[in-house]
Amino acid sequence: MAHPSQRSRGFLSRVAETVMVGVVRGVFALSRALGPERSGAVGAALARTIGPLLSAHKTALRNIRAAYPGKPEADVRAMARAAWDNLGRTGGEYPHLGALFDYDPDRTEPGRVEVDGIEHFLSLRDDGKPGIIFSAHLANWELPAICAARFGLDATAVFRPPNDPAVARVLHEIRSETMGTLEAARQGAAFAMQGALEKGGHLGMLIDQHFTRGVLVDFMGRPALVNPILGKFARRFDCPVHGVRVIRLPNYRFRLQLTPALDLPRDAEGQIDVQGAMQAMTSVVEGWVREYPEQWLWMHRRWRTPATVQGKVSSS
Repeated sequence: MAHPSQRSRGFLSRVAETVMVGVVRGVFALSRALGPERSGAVGAALARTIGPLLSAHKTALRNIRAAYPGKPEADVRAMARAAWDNLGRTGGEYPHLGALFDYDPDRTEPGRVEVDGIEHFLSLRDDGKPGIIFSAHLANWELPAICAARFGLDATAVFRPPNDPAVARVLHEIRSETMGTLEAARQGAAFAMQGALEKGGHLGMLIDQHFTRGVLVDFMGRPALVNPILGKFARRFDCPVHGVRVIRLPNYRFRLQLTPALDLPRDAEGQIDVQGAMQAMTSVVEGWVREYPEQWLWMHRRWRTPATVQGKVSSS
């Protein structure tokens, strides 16, 4: 039986979470009233103002300097501010995800979203085979999952819920309204992901964040650890692997690009090599980031490999 003090703490915790959920919903309601363009602009302005005051800004500056040695300091700082702008704009757009995606292949006039590589998407949907789609935190990275749901692609989107339970609850509500099957990155999630592929479904996942127990890859000229699970599934199911990215365009527009299936490296037995597969996917992501660096999440501590591992890489 729980001690009275434990019950009291649990009650206060539930009350605090309920209050926070109300606050977050209130902020989202205000954002909806503003509309996607103004809400995104407000979010961008707030992020440009507050972001440089946070410790994550120092992380962003270090990452940019390392990725672009010799870049003038003024350009480094401008890129970091632009990355905050994109992050804030993405946050401001979140309550509008359902309305934000308006792609229609039969539409004669351009909408807010255009899709490049729709033929690969339709092939994935109709080939009767499982498939893997990787992506990265670029522009508004939530849009591909909405695209899949709107056009009937049986896809499970793997996401990492925010640490704050109130924010996580509200975001899950929005995602559930606009996306297909969702799977939180947690212990035991691999079984659900495997089950989706066994049923001939598709798996979508962001691969540009640090993973402590990951495999070593080269990213932007530096060693980084990446979650190997997509490489393992590609090896087990020998299924097509595509990349998808979002590009933020002028005038509040977006472009989604789906790559052709990657030709992944194989071992002597002809099976997909897990580390090589993750390097191939990471190299695609690097190309995306270098093309639109101001739209990537530089504030994340992406490069956290142990010193012993870094030493092995530099000496190899």
